[in-house]
Amino acid sequence: MKTASVRAAIDFGISNTDAIAQVDGEWRRWTEPYDGDPDAADVQRILAKGGIDLDSLSRLAVTGGRHKMLPPKIGTCEVVSVNEVNAIGRGGRALAGLTGNQARKPVLVISAGSGTAIIAARTSGIRHVSGTAVGGGTMLGLSRLLLGTVNPLEVEALAQQGSANGVDLSLADVITGPIGSLPADATAVNFGRLSRNEFTPSREDLAAGIVNLVAQTIGLIAVNAAKAQRIEQIVVIGHLIDMQSIRHVLGSVGMYYGTTMHLPEHSGFGTALGALVSAY
Repeated sequence: MKTASVRAAIDFGISNTDAIAQVDGEWRRWTEPYDGDPDAADVQRILAKGGIDLDSLSRLAVTGGRHKMLPPKIGTCEVVSVNEVNAIGRGGRALAGLTGNQARKPVLVISAGSGTAIIAARTSGIRHVSGTAVGGGTMLGLSRLLLGTVNPLEVEALAQQGSANGVDLSLADVITGPIGSLPADATAVNFGRLSRNEFTPSREDLAAGIVNLVAQTIGLIAVNAAKAQRIEQIVVIGHLIDMQSIRHVLGSVGMYYGTTMHLPEHSGFGTALGALVSAY
C-alpha cells in the first residue's frame, strides 16, 4: 500500500551517501560512507536504516555521482533521477531560507564536499558556473600526510586547539599591518612560516593551517564567483561545513569582503533535499 505522506531522496556522493525523508511532515536525515556503485538492495537497505519501507513510496528521488546505475523502477517504486547540478541549486535555495522579495533573488550555492562545485541558482534556471578541486578530500589528504589521520573529527578537534598563524604568515608578518578591508592578522601566505624557518610545528597548528587553507580557498573563490555572477547571496552546503572550524573561516572570509554567506543547519543534506523537492 502506498503512503502519500512519505517522501524520500538519496544522494549518492563520492564520499558519503546521504538520505532524507519527510514522514507525515517530520524530517529524517541519515548518512553512511560511500560503499561502491548502488543497486536495488542498497536502496532498500539505506531506506530501512531511516525507518522507511521502500513499498511505502510511489517514487524515490535519487541524485549524485553514481545514481544512474539504478534501474528506473525498484519493485513498484519509480526511481526519479535528478541532475546533480539542479539538486544542488534547489537544495541550496531551500536551505538559504530566503523569504519575501529575497526568495526571488538569485543564490550562489557552494557545494563543499570532497571537491567544491559552485552553482548559480536563479528563478530562470540553474547552472554550474565555477568550482575548485580543493575541498574535504584535500583536507583529509593533507591530514593523512601531515597529521597521520583521515578522521575529520580528530582534525576538527586538533584545529580548534591550534592556531593557523603557527604555520601561516599574516599580513602583520609580511607588510606589518592591514591592507584594504583585511585586518593585520589576516592570512598573507598559507604555510608561509614553514618556508621561512626550520622548525617542527604542533599537530594542532598544522591542523588549523590545513583547515585555514581549504576554507579560505573555497571562500575566496565563492566571493569572486558571486561578484562575477552579480549575486549577493551565497549559501554553502555539504558535509565539510559540519566542522565548526571550517564555518569559522568561511564566516571570516565573508565578513572581510562584505558578503553574506549563509551556513545553514543540516547543510550536508542539501543535495538530497534538492533532489526531493525537484522530484515531488
